Amino acid sequence: MKANRVRQVGSGTVKRTDKVSRRSFLSRSLTIAGGCAICIPNLGSAQDKTPAKALGKGRGIHPGRVVWVHDPNVTDWKGVGDGHWWEPNRVKQDHVDTMMLRAVCDLTGESSTTTAWTRLFRHLNQSRGRGDAGYKPGQRILIKPNWVGMIYHEGHVNLETCTFSRRHDYMNTGPQVLIALIRQLVAAGVHPGEITICDTLACLVKEYYDILHAAYPDVRYEDYLGKPGRKKVKESTEPLYWSSRPEGKTQDFVPSCFAEADYLINFANLKAHTGGGVTLCAKNHYGSLVRWPVQKGYYDMHPNCFSKETAIYRPLVDLLGHSHLGGKTVLNLVDGLFSGIHPKDPAPQRMRTQPFNGGWSSSLLASQDPVAIDSVGLDFLAEEWPDVAGKSGVDDYLHEAAQADNPPSGTFYDPNHASGTRKLPSLGVHEHWNNPVEKKYSRNQGMAEGIELVSVKL
Repeated sequence: MKANRVRQVGSGTVKRTDKVSRRSFLSRSLTIAGGCAICIPNLGSAQDKTPAKALGKGRGIHPGRVVWVHDPNVTDWKGVGDGHWWEPNRVKQDHVDTMMLRAVCDLTGESSTTTAWTRLFRHLNQSRGRGDAGYKPGQRILIKPNWVGMIYHEGHVNLETCTFSRRHDYMNTGPQVLIALIRQLVAAGVHPGEITICDTLACLVKEYYDILHAAYPDVRYEDYLGKPGRKKVKESTEPLYWSSRPEGKTQDFVPSCFAEADYLINFANLKAHTGGGVTLCAKNHYGSLVRWPVQKGYYDMHPNCFSKETAIYRPLVDLLGHSHLGGKTVLNLVDGLFSGIHPKDPAPQRMRTQPFNGGWSSSLLASQDPVAIDSVGLDFLAEEWPDVAGKSGVDDYLHEAAQADNPPSGTFYDPNHASGTRKLPSLGVHEHWNNPVEKKYSRNQGMAEGIELVSVKL
């Protein structure tokens, strides 16, 4: 047996080991069931595309289920110069509403969004040991969008007027998908005043704010600046500890609105990333701390997030596993209406692969399993941009998260305590599809474990 070695990447020291109507609802679902995941250490990477058994344990009412809704008619935006994609006459709200309905209903197996949300709330409470309880009036819901295109220090936003200075068409979580989500929550009995939308590093621009506020003026909007109508985000006293246990670093705390929330909805974007390969639900939590990822004095998240190494400590696992972040997440969503590569693309790219065939991605992904939804998003992105999303190490955080109780790196993942006290369980299931045409995962092929991709074409 080979001995464990200590692997230093950046400043993190970790162990590394070598070892709608009911009839319509049912008839329009393109669901292929199945799936058995056997935990083995040599899962194929996003780059080699070798089919392999799944890692980890699926989460959700239907464990490991990911719903992919594709509607090529959701937008008639022709591209840069044709107004902006987020304008009400470019992205069709009624189409987005239907996409969100199908995503939530097909995920839960329910025919109405009200019963679907009841199941989602109850399932999360049961999994957290809080009994068979649904949403109760007065409980707060935090929606975490990905508004990295509005980040305060990169010059894309005029900090005085809080309007776009450039990159008006960048791929942020769009107003229309947020409105569709809020509409469902309100129908399920949530008062808009109990909903907060927050990306801690963003300045919510007037262009988006006006659309959102016009639809739901009682929703609480928090951001970095706190301009009129928004609240300035603040830290709580709830710490987040990095499992690499870096020394001499400023302590991180989760934001107050996250700590005070009873439920969290992680609403990421479908984007490739020149540093990390992809930016999906896990990396969306970069904006769940009230500081820049490489801010001086704090633990630098980038080296271990962007490393091409395998079997190393991955800070994204800590973000997914923290009790006030991933631990509160009732639903993971990925806005895939438009896609591209961060940070190089100032506007979306059309996708060449099937079934997009030169059109916009026009998609929405939903899952209760944060590892499974990122695995599916990764497969789409790696097929489209293999040089970015298919490079070595991209899926290593998914290997670590799926096996957080016994990760390849040997890390004792526990972001909730100052020292390793209670190891995280598996945070979900990871694997790659069989091929980019069939897009089948383990459960789609009749196995009892693994990912199940439910494909819905509108």
